[in-house]
Parts: sequence; structure tokens; C-alpha cells
Amino acid sequence: VQLQASGGGLVQAGGSLRLSCVASGSFFRNSDMDWYRQTPGNQRELVATISRGGITNYADFVKGRFTISRDSAKFTTYLQMSNLEPEDTGVYYCHARYYPGWYTSDYWGQGTQVTVSS
Repeated sequence: VQLQASGGGLVQAGGSLRLSCVASGSFFRNSDMDWYRQTPGNQRELVATISRGGITNYADFVKGRFTISRDSAKFTTYLQMSNLEPEDTGVYYCHARYYPGWYTSDYWGQGTQVTVSS
């Protein structure tokens, strides 16, 4: 089981980036997917979630700016980030909570760096 995150980079404030997280297999379809981030000096925090059924939730600090989506055919989760702010700078991680049956398993991607310049 692997999650491969990509799409980070350097962008000016007000700009946009789209992060992608590709899962290694069909466990994706039975997983709720999340994006977390770790900004400098802070703990890792939840940014956005999308359930197996497509229900989304967002942290207050990204509402209206970020959109999470998923493509089951491509085993991929996306995070479209718009109107980026310097405070969004950090390492972004994708996470899967897999529901194979009565238990759950958690998997993490390797992280992708997002840097927003002012």
C-alpha cells in the first residue's frame, strides 16, 4: 500500500496549486481520504477530508479557498488550492483511512512542499 503525493511548489500569494495523491491500488475505493499539513513550528493539522461516498469537510482556515476531490478510476485524490497565502506554506500530506472490514488501517504519503511567497 502506497500513497504518492505530488504537485507542491513555489507560488506567489494569491496563486493556485493542485496537489495530487495517487494510491497504489483498489484499497482507495474503500478509504476515506484526507489532506493534512504541517506548517513551520506547528503540529500536523487536518486540512480537508473526502469520504468514500464523496462527502467533504474543510478546516475553517481553508474554507472557500481549497477544494478536495477524488477520482476512483484513477485512485487519485486532489487538493485544489486557490488564493494561497504565505501562512499556507508547509508540507502537505495525504492520508487514507482504509475500511477493509470491521477494522481500519491508516496510510500516509510522503508529503509535498508548498511554499507561498508574499
